[in-house]
Amino acid sequence: MLSNSYFYILFYKKLIPLETNNDGSISLNKFISSTGICSRREADTWISAGRVTINNLPTQLGNRVFPGDLVHIDGKPIKENPPLLYIAYHKPVGIVCTTDLKEPKNIISQIKHNQRLFPIGRLDKASHGLIFLTNDGDIVNKVLRAGNNHEKEYIVSLNKPITDIFLQKMRTGIPILGTVTKPCEVVQIDTFSFKIILTQGLNRQIRRMCAFLDYEVYSLKRIRIMDITIDGIKSNTWRYFTPAEMTKLEDKLKFSSKTAEASLQKKESNND
Repeated sequence: MLSNSYFYILFYKKLIPLETNNDGSISLNKFISSTGICSRREADTWISAGRVTINNLPTQLGNRVFPGDLVHIDGKPIKENPPLLYIAYHKPVGIVCTTDLKEPKNIISQIKHNQRLFPIGRLDKASHGLIFLTNDGDIVNKVLRAGNNHEKEYIVSLNKPITDIFLQKMRTGIPILGTVTKPCEVVQIDTFSFKIILTQGLNRQIRRMCAFLDYEVYSLKRIRIMDITIDGIKSNTWRYFTPAEMTKLEDKLKFSSKTAEASLQKKESNND
């Protein structure tokens, strides 16, 4: 029988209880993802494919796990939670932010970690810079939801000189993907380059914003996510979060929502 410790996850050497209903249950997909073996989306795929059972009975999307329940995947019990890992990776241009090993340039093969990790959000193939990877499915939406207002900072180079009108429009909002981008900080660096700080993550947001104003992005580099910067991380290398970074991350995520209520941007994908 599973012990109640399954309803806790390790957050940098601290036991944090998983959110449960008053009856002590949690959703099946969250229960699976909290073990670090997959994301919630992948767990949903496994459930739909009939690979998951609770107490040897078939499951479906929306099922919940109660203390003492036995959960199996492909007939095998879920193993004890592995240590939760958080790394910062400097993604080069050309690497694809996917866990699909059929993609020859997938990010997982570049990381070469012995634990199963998945990226938090995306950087498109033509972009480079900082991206987080983890085996903690519980924090992904907390980092990504636009409503939580977590900053991501980029340096962007364009094909022609930047104008005051361009800067003003980028700051105040651009109509893309059926919405208007949130006001953001934009600072010119030189004739062709600027820095931008977003709290959104619409699909290819920066490129779409620039294209709307008739500019082409030559280079897009993410240099910061929340309080963690790319400083000291060479291209195509990674490092673990430091204890100080983990403390700051825990503090910032403490009151962050993981649900869609945090953002009305349902198509949010953090794919800049």
